[in-house]
Amino acid sequence: MGQLSDEALLAGMADGDQEAASVFVRRFQARVYGLALTVVGVPAVAEDVAQEAFVKAWRHASAYDPRRGRVSTWLLMITRNTAVDVLRYRREYPTDSETLIALLSPGSEPPVSDDRETILSLREALGELPSEQLRPIVLMSFLGLTAREIALEQQVPVGTVKSRVRRGLRRLSERLGVRDD
Repeated sequence: MGQLSDEALLAGMADGDQEAASVFVRRFQARVYGLALTVVGVPAVAEDVAQEAFVKAWRHASAYDPRRGRVSTWLLMITRNTAVDVLRYRREYPTDSETLIALLSPGSEPPVSDDRETILSLREALGELPSEQLRPIVLMSFLGLTAREIALEQQVPVGTVKSRVRRGLRRLSERLGVRDD
């Protein structure tokens, strides 16, 4: 069973084959848990996310379309979406957006790490953005809000939020020297 392709295991899982499901989980459990932990940052919550991702994969196994991507990509997208949903709805460490923006501003001290220069550059670049662009970028990137949720909060059209994010990200890319190839 371990030599079967990912697609064959997923098809077996869709048909209710417990052995195929078991091999499928063993094959992907480290990657799924690792991604979940990267997104949520709490091991116990990451375990819950991983379990929920496998349950969703099992429920939707028959809907998998190999023309749209590999099984691993499909499963990791389910995992990422599940983790983001958990962050949105289970906020164990609620963060006020104003506090988060203040922490990202150039005046605060970043943690000591190998990426210190990158963090400092990013903070400097974020500090140069107008607040109308900074706020939605922070809310999307760090708090996981959607453009629709931000539009409701700021009482502006969704298109306005998307335009502000697009302009802000373009400015950040230019400022940080990131090429958009």
